[in-house]
Amino acid sequence: MAAKGRKGSRPGKVQMDSDRSGRSIGSAVNVAINSGFVVGREVLVGSIPGIVVGYNIASFGQFIGNAYPLVVRTALGVTKCGMDEVALA
Repeated sequence: MAAKGRKGSRPGKVQMDSDRSGRSIGSAVNVAINSGFVVGREVLVGSIPGIVVGYNIASFGQFIGNAYPLVVRTALGVTKCGMDEVALA
């Protein structure tokens, strides 16, 4: 029995042209870096303290890098954050 053909997308998932999304993700990460959100920097996610541990370069899924460019470690775990969700501590 042959497997059914799939288009590789699921409801609620955002897919973009990989070349175009790569540029926008790079731009979002550069904006974050130029705004002071560098690896090791202490930040606040709402009122919860955390540390920037990396950058999100995902080009598909629910948390794509151009919308959520920061990866932050808090006492509650690691999360991907948008620029509007964090503040420099």
